[in-house]
Amino acid sequence: MESLRRPPNIAKPDSEPATSGRRGFPPRTLLSALLALLALCVWMARGHINFSWRSLVHQLRFVSLPLILLAFACTYLGYWLRAWRWRVLLSPLHQTSTQEMFAPQLIGFTIVGLFGRFADLGRPYLIARRLHTPVAMQLAVYSIERAFDLASAAMIFSITLALAPRNMPHHEAFARAGAVSLAATLFLAVFATSLRLAGRHVASMARRALRPISGSLAHTSSERILEFSHGLRIVSTLSEFFAALAISLFMWLIIAVMYLSAAHAFRATPELADLSFAATMLLLATSLGGSLLQLPILGWFTQIALLAAALRGFFNVPLETATACGAVILVVGNLAVIPAGLLAAQMQGISLKEARREGVTPGAE
Repeated sequence: MESLRRPPNIAKPDSEPATSGRRGFPPRTLLSALLALLALCVWMARGHINFSWRSLVHQLRFVSLPLILLAFACTYLGYWLRAWRWRVLLSPLHQTSTQEMFAPQLIGFTIVGLFGRFADLGRPYLIARRLHTPVAMQLAVYSIERAFDLASAAMIFSITLALAPRNMPHHEAFARAGAVSLAATLFLAVFATSLRLAGRHVASMARRALRPISGSLAHTSSERILEFSHGLRIVSTLSEFFAALAISLFMWLIIAVMYLSAAHAFRATPELADLSFAATMLLLATSLGGSLLQLPILGWFTQIALLAAALRGFFNVPLETATACGAVILVVGNLAVIPAGLLAAQMQGISLKEARREGVTPGAE
């Protein structure tokens, strides 16, 4: 049992400063370019979409405030569950508390909300700074956290859609999507187990298979598989695994309830007021897909557009109402954390710009 508790062999990053040679567009130039691109898209779409801004404002005025507040509460509960899970995953390497992990979660997701998905690695950097631990240790926790996220979301998504009621619109398509997602979930579980038990062998197989295509690709893929295998070894006991899995499943159920509450808040629109839990899974999957490459500011509008398209295409929700619902989900699910994150950063003396730079290119220890 002692060998099971041994922390993974995580290589320490080179001591050479990561800031050397770092280049990028000035923030104002990037912001101006994004706004110009947004304006160009709106101009090109003019005349092709019959959209009433007055109807949009009307829909936003008559949403249910209690349901919106419930959605906000679900969002913040989700961040607290993330902090709890990080503590559980980190426990074999470093003892901490859920409360101590809560502020970095708020600040980290604030950075993502303001600067885009590419700054998501700001959380490991913030936690490493707070606990005075190597960044590599927190990056390993981050990798396994993302694996639990993917597995838990896929499990809930696939099971819910596979068992969707037959009177649901496009039932057969949703049932097939659920079955495919469930099969992908099982494949992911088998693959993760294989990496956990025989990571070096899987990495060697990948290197040999990819070497005829590209030597650099074969080497990089092998290294990434080994790193992920080391990350999986953080979960060294069954109790830690099932605790992290239970927290992850509960967290994604809470996130789904947030989406459902935001949709049900539009009580004047039957298509949204009567939206089922299974239908909510489609909104959740659409939002997750759109957030993978979320850009600063511009990503807000693409998220709204994707959610509105899903609501209109799958459930025939009027365009103005679908857009209003997409905007509410964006604010509640992605932007609601910003005030608390800014306050936490101010209290701890953390620069968001510095954390963003480390999130894009983590610095060395």
